[in-house]
Amino acid sequence: MELTRRGFLKTAGAGVAAGMAFGLTSKSPALAAETDRQWKLEGTDEYTNICCYCAGGCGSVCSVRDGELINVEGDPDHPINLGGLCPKGASMFQLRNVVDPETHEVIKNPARVTKPMVRRPGASDWEEISWDQAVSEIARHIKDTRDETFCETSEDAKKFFEDHGYKYGDAETDEDGNPLTVNIAPGLCSLGGSQENSEEEYLILKMVRALGTPAIDNQARV
Repeated sequence: MELTRRGFLKTAGAGVAAGMAFGLTSKSPALAAETDRQWKLEGTDEYTNICCYCAGGCGSVCSVRDGELINVEGDPDHPINLGGLCPKGASMFQLRNVVDPETHEVIKNPARVTKPMVRRPGASDWEEISWDQAVSEIARHIKDTRDETFCETSEDAKKFFEDHGYKYGDAETDEDGNPLTVNIAPGLCSLGGSQENSEEEYLILKMVRALGTPAIDNQARV
């Protein structure tokens, strides 16, 4: 049979393609990853999230199967971290689940706090309270602190700070020498979190400004 150049190339190409297909579909004992165990992320649904630790806003991918968190890793499509996570971000999985050191199975983190806790003044132990009670007590503390520390004018603010051991200088006045209206509550502060979105931050800022909070920061510095 006469073998033409075209026929040789077709035959050789078919042989190479068949060899590559066999190599890609067959198991290789040289690869430790090729085992009979199920791949950890098989059958999971992926959801994007934001890291909860600092104000960097790094993106993460949460893999979930049957309502259970299976894995958390950096989001390679996120413009801030491009898939990378710091040591704290990489350990986010442990906020909910941990690996049992004895059985090596993934279990719920026994140290995770799922209910509001309060330690009363002078007490050494934490006490569980309901969410309604927590909200009510927080609101009462905010109201009492604002009433006790509210300064209507710059003269009031000067007196407040000097009473608490701070050097204030001269109180600001208008052109006629009258104290300025400041309406601040120096006893309050606001600390933002990285998982709050822009709309939440806008509402929080409106609320704390209305309360007269002069100290507003975010947890990136914690």
